[in-house]
Amino acid sequence: MKAAKIAILVLIVMAAFYAGVWYRSKNSGEAVSASVGQKMLRYACPMHPQYTSDKAGDCPSCGMRLVPMEKDDSEDNPVANDGKELDPPALHISLAKQQLIGVRLATVERSSGTNTLRAVGRVAPDETRTYVINATVDGWITSTMPNSTGSFVRKNEVLATFFSPEFLAGVQSLLYGLSSMDRIQTTGKENPVQKDQIAQFNQTLQQYKAALRNLGMGARQIQQIADTRQFEEKVEITSPAEGFILTRKVSDGQRFNKGDELYRISDLSRVWILVDIFENEERHLRPGEIVKIYLPNQGTSVSARVTNILPQFDPITRTLKVRLEADNPGFRLRPDMFANVELPVHYPPTIAIPSVAVLDTGRSKTVFVSRGDGHFESRRVETGWRMGDLIEITNGLMPGEQIVVSGNFLIDSESRLRAAAMEPMPEPAGATDPVCGMQVDPAKAMDRKIAYQGRTYYFCSQYCMDKFQKDPSRRHYQIASESMK
Repeated sequence: MKAAKIAILVLIVMAAFYAGVWYRSKNSGEAVSASVGQKMLRYACPMHPQYTSDKAGDCPSCGMRLVPMEKDDSEDNPVANDGKELDPPALHISLAKQQLIGVRLATVERSSGTNTLRAVGRVAPDETRTYVINATVDGWITSTMPNSTGSFVRKNEVLATFFSPEFLAGVQSLLYGLSSMDRIQTTGKENPVQKDQIAQFNQTLQQYKAALRNLGMGARQIQQIADTRQFEEKVEITSPAEGFILTRKVSDGQRFNKGDELYRISDLSRVWILVDIFENEERHLRPGEIVKIYLPNQGTSVSARVTNILPQFDPITRTLKVRLEADNPGFRLRPDMFANVELPVHYPPTIAIPSVAVLDTGRSKTVFVSRGDGHFESRRVETGWRMGDLIEITNGLMPGEQIVVSGNFLIDSESRLRAAAMEPMPEPAGATDPVCGMQVDPAKAMDRKIAYQGRTYYFCSQYCMDKFQKDPSRRHYQIASESMK
């Protein structure tokens, strides 16, 4: 009897224990379900976020499984720190998510200062100091001097000699005129007729010398013939100035024609530097302004002056070519060499922010402004000049506001996704292909239709139509057909 009572008591204790466990698990499950029910309010398609539903299922457009959307209570009526309700495009991003995507803020300030306009320049010979030696007659090269492209030559230095029959008559005429002058003895007591004859002889000699110069003989060689009274059939090609040979197109025994270019010599003691800049940067380069030129491979710098020549527009690169002039001591600047141009630019007090903060779509420029407590709103702005990593804001921002300077691309993507999710799902136009779910215009698919169980189905292609005919009773076909109701 005593053992029976003990057994009954143990059964009562065990029953009470299991009843408590069951009650606790039931209440906990209800609480979890309630919590999930508060957070998981709707379902959305991962591929079509604009489609939402209050029930789990498949997306009627692509057939993907709907996923629950976690609701953020702070997004119902977003309010900034100042108590003003934000516009619908504003969104809330938790602090943990901000840290994850690397959001960084900066304060908008009005300031003035100096920036540096950097550009790349190309060294070019000064056109006013470049000399081209062309052939004035037909002939051939008899000898050349040991100089080549890049050699330094001095003024009147002999570069080569050539022979041309056209010089023979000119040299003989000059020698005849000189011998005639030698036969005239001037005593200073000549009568007027004799003085006129002497003047005519001098004029004739000058004409002979001019004829030789026009044919291409240098003044030094002409004077040498006049001094020695000796016939010279080889004509010298001399350098018209001190400089470097840029082009040499002669060799021993070479035949040339009248008008051919033989040498090109440039005085590189002063050179040009052609700089490509954009149209909005031209106002920073004023004529007469001094610019620093850096030679990266030499570790040196020189000063250059902006010329008052109107910059030329390059239709290929869509840039302006600004000409700088610089002295070239030691000939450190060589033609076609690249140089870095740095110009200090002073700008007045204005709002300038990092250029990475501006999202430029081509049609509009926007900046994300922080309204506090993780709320961000997209603000359209107007911009001015841009130098380096700074851009001027002419309208849309006020000093003291905080803007996003890092992570704004991810914020923009989040904003677009949420805006797409808020848009209503467009109503399908026409019929739906029961196989692939694509929209089909019945007027264009009259040859791709099948009547089945009292309904007419239209198909986007012959492949879908054949697949439906093989097994029209498949379940997903029925689901697709139900979506058209």
